[in-house]
Amino acid sequence: PDALKPAPDPDLVQESDKGLLPVISPDGRQPWRVYARPFRRRGNEPLIAIVIGDMGLSAAATEAVTQQLPGEVTMAFAPYGGELARQIPAARAAGHEVLLQLPMEPFNYPTNDPGPFALLTSLGTTANIDRLEWLLGRFTGYVGVTTYMGEKFTVSPKDMRPVINVLRRRGLMLVDARRNAASIAAVLARDLGVPQAYSNLTIDRHASRIAIDTSLRELERIALRDGAAVGFASAYPVTIDRIANWAPSLELKGIRLAPITAVANQQPLDQ
Repeated sequence: PDALKPAPDPDLVQESDKGLLPVISPDGRQPWRVYARPFRRRGNEPLIAIVIGDMGLSAAATEAVTQQLPGEVTMAFAPYGGELARQIPAARAAGHEVLLQLPMEPFNYPTNDPGPFALLTSLGTTANIDRLEWLLGRFTGYVGVTTYMGEKFTVSPKDMRPVINVLRRRGLMLVDARRNAASIAAVLARDLGVPQAYSNLTIDRHASRIAIDTSLRELERIALRDGAAVGFASAYPVTIDRIANWAPSLELKGIRLAPITAVANQQPLDQ
């Protein structure tokens, strides 16, 4: 029952010179739902989604997350990995929902560089959408995108709006990594009708057992208060170990680990 639908579904892709791009099927099916991990929420039980980022850059780290963490954990892949064609199907076969990281302009760019094809406030909409399509064509089977860096880009409505409109037309979810607390990405997505979620905290900002365990307890607290919480993390060995250790304890606390699509539109947005 936890198996993910094979990707690409021929009705959900459009051929382009930038690769296969996601589209809403003629009968209205959207990639963010079709490629989701099956999940049924029981009543209004609190949910926690975990997103592990920078997947696809290190083969060993990607393999470790794929194999060692529960299928409910979501994997966000960088668009630059050399083995995505092998790693994405393996991740999805193990039950993990997949996100595409969208590199966006941080503060002090270009000293701080999110990589080629990053979306920049200095480019016009046409150039940014062109880059966005290149990024979206890297692989298939993802339920949506997550912001990567982007401290400067995600606070600019004029730059974010065209990106979110593309996501809406293509049936994708937006997950705001919220590297800048002032990010408007999730609120804008909600206002434009795009399913959204956002990071409540980075679990392993300090990569120590004690710090990670403390972050995981904080996520539980937020989930109990708000009904849903999202934590972002990296694939450090200590992070993988602590999450694997913690996940089985949730059931007893009345909280459930959930794929990212299950928490779409479930978090409070202050604005």
